Amino acid sequence: MDLALWITAGLLAAVALTGGVSKAFVRKEKLAAAPGGEWTAGAGAGFVKSLGVLELLAAAGLVLPAVTGIAPVLVPVTAVCWVLLMVGAMITHVRHGSAGFVALNLVYLALAAFVAWGRFGSFTA
Repeated sequence: MDLALWITAGLLAAVALTGGVSKAFVRKEKLAAAPGGEWTAGAGAGFVKSLGVLELLAAAGLVLPAVTGIAPVLVPVTAVCWVLLMVGAMITHVRHGSAGFVALNLVYLALAAFVAWGRFGSFTA
């Protein structure tokens, strides 16, 4: 079980890192032209960059606390935050008619819920 949680958290961290780097460092106009990035055309540049920073923090929060042993409770807390972020992402993609991205966000949501459930459970066992 622990291995599955590590793999899942690592996968989600890679997803968050990729999304965070693109939103934080790629111009909004370029993001708007990419598949799934159409929503950025109607969003402010600061908002998009803020989401990118949140995703970069999520990438760190899903792995580093457990690796370092410093405040490992932050891993499931970060996973819960990722669930909330994916709910927002799904709503945004529904509004823009991107059903494929809604399904992908649902998968990420389920993986984050698994990490939250598994890691919160390790504190009570």
